Amino acid sequence: MRICRVVVDSEPCFGVLEGVDADGRARDDAMVALVSGTPFTSATADGRVLPLRETRLLAPVVPSKIVAVGRNYLDHAKEMGNDVPAEPLIFLKPSTSVIGPDDPIRLPWQSERVEHEGELAIVIGRLCRNVTAENALDHVLGYTCANDVTARDLQRSDGQWSRAKGFDSFCPLGPWIQTEVDLDEARITCSVNGEVRQQGTLGDMIFDIPQILVHISAAMTLLPGDVVLTGTPAGVGPLGGSDRVEVSIEGIGVLSNPVVDHA
Repeated sequence: MRICRVVVDSEPCFGVLEGVDADGRARDDAMVALVSGTPFTSATADGRVLPLRETRLLAPVVPSKIVAVGRNYLDHAKEMGNDVPAEPLIFLKPSTSVIGPDDPIRLPWQSERVEHEGELAIVIGRLCRNVTAENALDHVLGYTCANDVTARDLQRSDGQWSRAKGFDSFCPLGPWIQTEVDLDEARITCSVNGEVRQQGTLGDMIFDIPQILVHISAAMTLLPGDVVLTGTPAGVGPLGGSDRVEVSIEGIGVLSNPVVDHA
């Protein structure tokens, strides 16, 4: 099932999307069956069905927090000149960094080097605290695409990652939440202006999803709707004004965002 979030009468509303091509893009005839409530509480069909073209996709979730994992692909750790961590290396991105499909990534004036990082995002479905490897996936609603946009020069100069990872628009999410997907061999790709920059297999992650959730939930409670970013494969690179960056994951979809220079 594909759970989306759309604008209806100027208000956000959850729905179930039907009509997606094999390449992970919504077809022209895609339809959204709207629901009352949220997928984190009790959602029921409200009888309204709209063509997707008559509305607009939003970020599929508004998390209380985004917890991200760094250096979770061996090839990315190597390209950054870093050792592989002995346990998941986590950091936080603010909820205000979230944008949805086709929303612009805004390049801040403070940085001269902003880079893309295509990632798989886990969407938490129910309260997650001190989970085990055996029951971790029971707390997951589904998965979506993410871009952990990073001001690389500020990441290096600041000595910590909060500002570099936390600018407004630095966490594109979408296009929807896929609740049923085989992730073991799914490929993740990030392209800029149609040119592939990053490509890898989700099975290449150093720490898998249960290990990540066990580690995070031992330190902090993950709430329904929270998002966990799982790391990026090699090939991160710069973004410039007028670029379009796309993150695609097999079995999930394609997240596409334009890039604009700061005002």
